[in-house]
Amino acid sequence: MARPLIITDCDEVLLHMMVPFRAWLDEAHGIHFTFGTSFEEAFRHKDSRDPVERSVVWSLLGGFFDTEMHRQYPIEGALEALERLSATADIVVLTNLEDHRRDARTQQLARYGLHVPVYTNRGGKGPAAARIIAQYQPSVTLFIDDLENNHSSVASHVPQAWRLHMVGEAELAPFIPTTPDAHTRIDGWAEAERWIVGRIADAAA
Repeated sequence: MARPLIITDCDEVLLHMMVPFRAWLDEAHGIHFTFGTSFEEAFRHKDSRDPVERSVVWSLLGGFFDTEMHRQYPIEGALEALERLSATADIVVLTNLEDHRRDARTQQLARYGLHVPVYTNRGGKGPAAARIIAQYQPSVTLFIDDLENNHSSVASHVPQAWRLHMVGEAELAPFIPTTPDAHTRIDGWAEAERWIVGRIADAAA
């Protein structure tokens, strides 16, 4: 019998990312990063206060995932909720990292006790989610992500999936508008787990 399927993002849903990234920028590169400002204003050299070029920021972001993923740590309640949900649902991680970082992400999550398939992706996640759903043929699908464009993409490609907008980083969450393409916005895993269980129960009724 088909099981429910949970397709979840990793950064800011399962693991903190921007806060560890900010700390590393400060410690290793002398760059100050501020939440809640435009991209051009958010990253500034500490010594000169000059903005950091966008290309440099993207290069540093890649460098963080190449060498600093050990700095990331779980969002409160995320791994415990997924462990409980795994009793009745299949769980996969769909992360916007390049393919060569898939093994590192898989190992990173395994170190925290989460042993699930990891799919890498670039751009909107709708096409990748559609392929995963075709593979699993679930009774119901729940998609969890922090980014608006991913919810829009999934809504377009697999509109039957329930879409939960979550920003698990408390410092970042107030600056992220709720996407209209999600069915709901919940930033804490205790409430999110209850909502997910409810959608699974509805599908089984």
